[in-house]
Amino acid sequence: MKFKMTPLEKKWVLYDVGNSAFTMLVTTIFPIYFNYLAGNAGISDVNYLAYWGYASSICTLLVALMGPTLGAVADTKNFKKKIFTTVMLIGVAGCVILGFLSSWIWFLGVFVIAKTGYSASLVFYDAMLTDVTEPERMDTVSSQGFAWGYIGSCIPFIASLVIVLGGGKVGLSMQSSMVIAFIITAAWWLASAIPLLCSYKQKHYVESAGHVVRDSFIRLGHTFRDIKKEKHIFLFLLAFFFYIDGVYTIIDMATAYGQALGLDSTGLLLALLVTQIVAFPAVLVMSRISKKIGSTNVLTICIVAYLGIILFACTLDKQSEFWFLAVMVGLFQGTVQALSRSYFGKIIPAEKSGEYFGLYDICGKGAAVLGTTLVSVMTQLTARMNVGVGAISVLFIIGFFLFRKAVKLNPEV
Repeated sequence: MKFKMTPLEKKWVLYDVGNSAFTMLVTTIFPIYFNYLAGNAGISDVNYLAYWGYASSICTLLVALMGPTLGAVADTKNFKKKIFTTVMLIGVAGCVILGFLSSWIWFLGVFVIAKTGYSASLVFYDAMLTDVTEPERMDTVSSQGFAWGYIGSCIPFIASLVIVLGGGKVGLSMQSSMVIAFIITAAWWLASAIPLLCSYKQKHYVESAGHVVRDSFIRLGHTFRDIKKEKHIFLFLLAFFFYIDGVYTIIDMATAYGQALGLDSTGLLLALLVTQIVAFPAVLVMSRISKKIGSTNVLTICIVAYLGIILFACTLDKQSEFWFLAVMVGLFQGTVQALSRSYFGKIIPAEKSGEYFGLYDICGKGAAVLGTTLVSVMTQLTARMNVGVGAISVLFIIGFFLFRKAVKLNPEV
């Protein structure tokens, strides 16, 4: 039987289409433009990669610190949409401002603000999953979000790519091209959020006793205390911390890594466009497979596959190898994110989805601070970029064993 989404589920999925455009820009054009700015300022390739990694780490650390607190507040009746809207608009505004900056240090500073707003919006967007659908539909709806997000993000990305690569032919400077590209992405992102904001209603919530912030901190304290007793949730979060660390580090550092290796910028961008295109059908196919063999088994396959991807990345030195890497990432990237999100949504209390997804974000994007910092530090210490990349493999190994242990504690999901 063909799966049919409800109107609200479709609007929730549409936001994935919009915010994915920003992700695509961050992982492709942003580091290339920063490389251009850093090069003009005399920054070496090794330090360029390190500074980009440090900026990404700061973003994820900020969200890790804010996520649970804001998530606890958002669980209060009628607060989730308000906080989601605020942080999303901060991200959109930052995206526009970035195009007008010509200083590499200012670019990094505003990038941290914009990406923090984007990442924080995903805490509340993910938490909305428990409100827009039912537990038995979560795997498919979550997968649809990532699938359409990947293919939908290609539209503004291709438009931006044409402007950035072809702007010089019509008299546009690099900075003018970037301004247009960033505005296109920001407008796409904002437009995709409007239908969800118009229709979303918080279905699961806690009532306010009159002191929203204070009560939220009290509930958050109870959650930290209770989560130790819920071993299946605690172990999954710990496993997620390790394996998703590697996934997000690859997303954040792929283009910067290719640039530092001296690979052609146009080829890097086109290869990562292929990742998006491959990811679209791959997520949908994997979603169907998960119905037959179980989402936990598909997640296990993805973790093992990523371990192989990291080991291959250590030997990468040719453009053709980067293309192969891009295809392999596309096969598993969306699935590991989609099924992790839906699996977590099924094992937590729905009325506490905001604060639980705040913790989820600590173990997700917050974990990437370890991976990007590891790459940066190891690269500078050894002056060998492949050493930093290779070190990430141990995180997938740890994540694999912890995840399988978590599954054994909660086999019914």
